[in-house]
Amino acid sequence: MLKKNQNIEENTNCPECKGKHLSKDYERGELVCEDCGLVVESGSIDQGPEWRAFDAEQGEKKSRTGAPMDYLKHDKGLSTQIGWTNRDSYGKSIPTKNRAQLYRMRKWQRRIRVSNATERNLAFALSELNRMASGMNLPRTVRETAAMIYRRAVNKNLIRGRSIEGVVAASLYAACRQSNVPRTLDEVANTSRVGRKEIGRTYRFMTRELNLRLLPTSPQDYISRFCSELKLSGAAHTQSIEILRRAEKEELTSGRGPTGVAAAAIYVSSIKCNERRTQREVADVAGVTEVTIRNRYKELVDKLEIEIEI
Repeated sequence: MLKKNQNIEENTNCPECKGKHLSKDYERGELVCEDCGLVVESGSIDQGPEWRAFDAEQGEKKSRTGAPMDYLKHDKGLSTQIGWTNRDSYGKSIPTKNRAQLYRMRKWQRRIRVSNATERNLAFALSELNRMASGMNLPRTVRETAAMIYRRAVNKNLIRGRSIEGVVAASLYAACRQSNVPRTLDEVANTSRVGRKEIGRTYRFMTRELNLRLLPTSPQDYISRFCSELKLSGAAHTQSIEILRRAEKEELTSGRGPTGVAAAAIYVSSIKCNERRTQREVADVAGVTEVTIRNRYKELVDKLEIEIEI
């Protein structure tokens, strides 16, 4: 690593005295002429050497920045927190006479972290979002996307007149659509404290007000999850996708629910691959009725001329 005020080779000379002795001060981020003292450049960034870390401890020691912002916390994880260990930064125990003062400091720290109505709203909403996402086994990327959508709704004052739970559920559903992690409205409603109708109404309102451009879900998006829950093989998974591709060419998927079409394709592929699942089993996993599967199944078999041995 270059040391402070180490001479460096520059293609340009000093604009004041035309001198060639330029040095860089890495502490101040300045390029200085040693002959006349003119600051040629300022505010430069020290890129530093490349380094490698093989575990979390090495990475923490070599890191020159703080923790990243966490949008799943109302204060983005930037506020301080006084621990409950009653020990100072050196690991020494706090004297008994100072513990009452430390207790008061902890109490006021908790109070000032949530100081106004907006922060109280975010604190409750983001905890509700984490609860729902955990119940649906959603990855962290989807949670952060939902948190950003909810923050945008708060900034545009879209929460007024609507329940926090409803807006959180709608944000989570929109994040699933945006991240290509498909979840149905019924699945979101099952983990939420509001009904399916309110979630759908709030979702449509938010997509209109926030200009969320979301493509409609495709039956292929549900194949992996449904096959995994039905414990079907990779051959059945591939067969289902192939059936859906042929169905799209014949325009058999337009105007029909994606979950119903996906369930029918899985039902057909399970028969063709000798891994038969009943219509009841497929319907329970897909969240549709057996009648829907039968109707979509008949359309796929007739239009695509699929031969099935019963």
